[in-house]
Amino acid sequence: MSNPSPHTKAHRQSIALKDKYPSSPPSTDLDTGDNSDKDPNPIATESDPDVLHPEDTTTISPAPDGGPRAWLVAAAAAFTFFCTLGYTNAFGVFEQYYLTSPFSPLHSSSAHSALSSSKIAWIGSLQTFLTFFTGFFAGPLFDRYGAVATVRPGALIFVFAIMMTSLCKQYWQLMLAQGVLGGVAMGLLMFPAMAAVAQWFDKKRAAALGLAVSGSSVGGVVVPIALGRMLNGGSAGGGHLGFGWSVRIIGFMMLPLLVFASLAIKPRLPPRTTDFIVVKALKQKDFVMLVFAIFFLFLGMLTPLFFIPTYAVYRGVDATLASYLLAIVNAASTFGRIIPGVLADRVGKLNMLAVGGVASGISILCFNKAVSTAGLIVYSIFYGFSSGMIISGASAALTVCPRDPRDLGSYIGMGMALGAIAVLIGPPINGKLIDVYGGYLELSIFSGVMCLVGGLVVIATKIMTPQGIFGRV
Repeated sequence: MSNPSPHTKAHRQSIALKDKYPSSPPSTDLDTGDNSDKDPNPIATESDPDVLHPEDTTTISPAPDGGPRAWLVAAAAAFTFFCTLGYTNAFGVFEQYYLTSPFSPLHSSSAHSALSSSKIAWIGSLQTFLTFFTGFFAGPLFDRYGAVATVRPGALIFVFAIMMTSLCKQYWQLMLAQGVLGGVAMGLLMFPAMAAVAQWFDKKRAAALGLAVSGSSVGGVVVPIALGRMLNGGSAGGGHLGFGWSVRIIGFMMLPLLVFASLAIKPRLPPRTTDFIVVKALKQKDFVMLVFAIFFLFLGMLTPLFFIPTYAVYRGVDATLASYLLAIVNAASTFGRIIPGVLADRVGKLNMLAVGGVASGISILCFNKAVSTAGLIVYSIFYGFSSGMIISGASAALTVCPRDPRDLGSYIGMGMALGAIAVLIGPPINGKLIDVYGGYLELSIFSGVMCLVGGLVVIATKIMTPQGIFGRV
C-alpha cells in the first residue's frame, strides 16, 4: 500500500486539530450545550466581544484535571490559604485580646478607654475587605503576568506586615500594619492561587478549589490555638511570650509555606493581552447577580468568626477556651469546603452555594441561643460546616461565568472584590449593635437575614439560566 500524500496528511492533521481545539468558545455551566444553530467558525467582533477568535483557541489546550503538576498547584494554593484566610480567621482572638487583656499593646495607650468592639472590628474588617478588594487588580495581573507580579511580592509583603504588627503599640499602627498592609498582601496571594487552580482543573474544578480553600480551615485551626495559647496562657494570663513574639512566631511559621507557594504556583494558559479590566463581565447578568449574592452572604457570614470568642467570654467561658472555638469552627469548615466542593461538580456549583447561604443564615439566627460551653461547641461545628460551603462555593460559582478560560483570574478577583464591599461594613455594624444593645440578639438577626437573602439571590440567578431553578448549574 502506498504512503498517503503530504496533502492527505496535512488534511488529517487539520481535522484532528479542529477536533481537539474547536473554534467555537467552550461551553460553560450556564450554557445550554446546544450549538446546532451556532456558527461553527465565529469571529470576534466589537458587538460580540465574548466570542474567541479561531486563531486564539488553538493555543488553549484542555485542562489536565489532575496529574503531579496540577495537584502541586492545588497544594501550593492550600498553603497560601493556610497563611492568608487562616490568619484572617484568627482575628477573633486578636479582637478579644485587644479589648480584654491588660497585656494588650493597646492597654497602655491613652485612648484605650475609648476602644470598643466596633472600633477594634474596623481593623479586621478593613483587613478582610482589602484582602478581597485587592482581587479586583490581582486577578487581572495574574492573567497577564503570572505569579511574578502577584504571588511572590505578596508573600514578601505579607511576612513584613506580620512582623510590623508585632511591633505595634498604637491603634493607628495596627490599622496600617495589620489592616492595610496585611490585607493588600493577602489579596495578592489568594486570588492568583484560585485562578491557577481553576486553570489546571475543569471537570474537577470545584473539588480542587474546595481542597485548596480548605487550607484556610486548617490554618484557622492551627493559628487561633497557637495564638490564643501564646497570648492568653502562662502565668497571670500574660502569655509565655507576650504579644510581640507571639505574632512573630506566626510569621516565621508561615514563611516556608509561602516560599513553596511562590515557586509552585504558575499559570497553565498563555497570558491574556486584551483590556486589563474585563468590562464585559459587568454586562453579564449571571455575573452581576452572583456579585450581589456574594455581597449579602459576606455581610452576614463573617459575624461568628469575628465575635464568637468575645460572645463566649460574655457567656462566662474562659478566654483560652473561647479562642479554641474558632479552631472548632475552622475544623468543621474544612469538611464544609471539601465535601460540598466534590458534590458541586456533580449537582451544580450554584446549587451548592444556595444551600450554603440558606444553611448559614439559619445557623447564624441561632447564634444567641448557644449559652453553655457544650452548646457553643456544638454550634461552632454546625456553623463551621455551613460557612465553609460559602467560602469555597463562591469562588467555584464565579468560574461558570467566563467564556474565555484566560479570564478566570479576572472574573474570580472582580466578583469577590465587588461582593466583599460588605466585609468592610459588616463587622463594624455588628460591633455597633453590640455596643448599643449590650447583647448579641440583634447581631444574630441582622447577619442571619443577610445570609438568607444571599442564598435567595443565588436561587434567583439559577432561575435566569437556561437550565432553570431545577437545573444542574
